[in-house]
Amino acid sequence: MFDAFTKVVSQADARGDYLSTSQIDALQKMVADSNKRMDAVNGITSSASKIVADAARALFAEQPQLIAPGGNAYTNRRMAACLRDMEIILRYVTYAVFSGDASVLNDRCLNGLRETYVALGTPGASVAAGVEKMKEAAIAIVNDPTNVTSGDCSSLVSEIGSYFDLAAAAVA
Repeated sequence: MFDAFTKVVSQADARGDYLSTSQIDALQKMVADSNKRMDAVNGITSSASKIVADAARALFAEQPQLIAPGGNAYTNRRMAACLRDMEIILRYVTYAVFSGDASVLNDRCLNGLRETYVALGTPGASVAAGVEKMKEAAIAIVNDPTNVTSGDCSSLVSEIGSYFDLAAAAVA
């Protein structure tokens, strides 16, 4: 896993080039927005249990067959596994937000997840719906001006949304 700085330097080094003005500008923007980024990660992290619980509650209200006898989240053990997986996805999304790079999310969380769910008979569309609900909650936290350093957060919100979208697409 590379942070944004290491990734840019590594790519330039592989090409034998200096950093371009546009690369430096992008990194400067990231530094300028770093307090917002850290506030977003802190807000999501401090609310992680609530985000996961609320997303699961809403998902099971919409798809009650998941918690009915024979459903994929029926029995305490299966429910716990479902909540654990949602928590893991959320945690890796926060790593991606903090580093400004989706590679940790892809490499450590999403790589092979769909295949695992298929092998277990877990409905990927339901997992994706749960991820979408976590996305909505996380974005609400970041859009709340009491949680994040003041200023325009639209690009950060878009970035955060893209990590959740990536996760949802990986499991669907």
